[in-house]
Amino acid sequence: MNKVNFEESIKHIESRDDFVGFVRALKNDLLLDPESWENPTLEEFLEALSSWTEDMDGYYKNNNLPMPTDIPWSRFAEILLASKYYE
Repeated sequence: MNKVNFEESIKHIESRDDFVGFVRALKNDLLLDPESWENPTLEEFLEALSSWTEDMDGYYKNNNLPMPTDIPWSRFAEILLASKYYE
């Protein structure tokens, strides 16, 4: 099984298609290797999503990266909410 290097993949996301491919790769990784996921349930995943986002300043600081200032938060919220209903 070829393991996707997600950290490296993120560096190459420049379009909607790239993002869709990334999300699909995450889903496939969960299906093929659920034991590698710290948060394999939707409830755990969403909790980790909110917690990491709340604490993300520390991630950027600890990795000597600039904190992004142009994050389209409402767009992410739209994507997440639409995923609740979309078939």
